[in-house]
Amino acid sequence: MLNVKLEINRLKKERNAVILAHNYQLEEVQEVADYVGDSFYLSKIAASTQQDVIVFCGVQFMAETAKILSPQKKVLLPEQDAGCPLADMITAEGLRELKSKHPGVPVVCYINSSAEVKAESDVCCTSANALKIVASLPDKKVIFVPDENLGDYVAKQLPDKELILWKGHCVTHAKVKPDNVKMVRQQYPQAEILIHPECDPSVVALADFVGSTSEIIQYAEQSETKTFVIGTEVGVICYLKAKLPHKEFFLLHSGLVCPNMKKTRLESVYEALLKNQYEIQVPEKFASQARQTLERMLEIK
Repeated sequence: MLNVKLEINRLKKERNAVILAHNYQLEEVQEVADYVGDSFYLSKIAASTQQDVIVFCGVQFMAETAKILSPQKKVLLPEQDAGCPLADMITAEGLRELKSKHPGVPVVCYINSSAEVKAESDVCCTSANALKIVASLPDKKVIFVPDENLGDYVAKQLPDKELILWKGHCVTHAKVKPDNVKMVRQQYPQAEILIHPECDPSVVALADFVGSTSEIIQYAEQSETKTFVIGTEVGVICYLKAKLPHKEFFLLHSGLVCPNMKKTRLESVYEALLKNQYEIQVPEKFASQARQTLERMLEIK
């Protein structure tokens, strides 16, 4: 019987490949990855890796980002139809129309977007650095696309700036309602509730801590509290339970499962390495400008 993990490790060495996995990936996929993290962390790894092949266990826009940042590398997405509904909620044409209504206003683009949308933007951001990116701009008015919930969170932290928001949202995080938070408060009164800013503002307002996946993990590591309710995709809980076995973690809502992130299996990673599937290509007419947008993000400390 084929030992898939052993074969993945063999092929990885043979191909001079690196495996990147987002925090939302299945535990079995995280276990074979060389690097596990959020979009910002994995973007930095993709830009600096020395390997010839990048196997990106995530969704389409993440693999595209890796290809844009490392155009000379072969980038493989193990599941071809692993997309992102949030990224699909904005088009380059739609963004151009919005820009035409606000000439001269800089565009901050969430990394959850296509290469074409990034190419129409001025600087990219992730949930981990959105606040820092927007704060770094001298302009008082900023277009923020496509996640209106993350944009709302940033706007509340920067009252001196006016953010023009696109009507987009993460369909997984949108499942959480204020009543869910109130219910877990009663169920786990000793717990701290940690919530991702992609959730609705009415939910975010009830959190003990708000942050990206990496920030939530870091907070749970450093907090003296022993019990936490996690308000983001369930994959983060798998990571936290493995890393902090002396602490307890509960999911805020049973619907916090991203079906696209869960498509990748061990077999998918194996087939990707074995058959070069599925290779990501980004047309240079989009890639060059999108690369500048991403590199500006990486340059802001």
